Amino acid sequence: MHGLINRSVECFIRDTYGKATWLNALHDANVPQKSFEGMLHYDDHLTGDVISATAQLLKRSESELLEDLGIYLVSHSNTQALRRLLRFGGVNFVDFLHSLDDLPGRARMAVADLDMPELELHQTTREDFKLYVRSDKFSFGPIVLGALRAMADDYGALVVMSADGAGLQGELISISVLSDSYTEGRSFQLSQPVAAHS
Repeated sequence: MHGLINRSVECFIRDTYGKATWLNALHDANVPQKSFEGMLHYDDHLTGDVISATAQLLKRSESELLEDLGIYLVSHSNTQALRRLLRFGGVNFVDFLHSLDDLPGRARMAVADLDMPELELHQTTREDFKLYVRSDKFSFGPIVLGALRAMADDYGALVVMSADGAGLQGELISISVLSDSYTEGRSFQLSQPVAAHS
């Protein structure tokens, strides 16, 4: 697994639950290092082992923890670069959904060997969508679901979403966009503000 993914898991656990929880999870998962390097590669099982150990420590399900990770990746102050990448997908939430098919390719333009799941969107009615999340390395579905929830809030859209299990086409997320402009949403500008010089 690419170190950026493991590093994201580390930052999420440390920022949300504290350093002690992170170190205890590493201990319980029999991971010798205390931190992950973003540009290295690690055995695929390490990511799942750390998530499993953390979920047991917190007495939460792994899917709940991974969904919270997805929310963190979009909404936390330490992860604004990812939010900006996602917001470039469209001016509203429906436009953003239609850009998801291209997201793994855009991410690999920045990091060529990044382990991204394949995303396949199907629009079934004007309001309803099905998103298939495919990866042979990890269950990314809950992370994607959490990120979608955070992005809906970011855009100010009223959206109902559910994880509908895994099948031959991948992990399925059902999405119903009830309103694309329910609230004002979070402020966003295409260009970053220029830092003031003193």
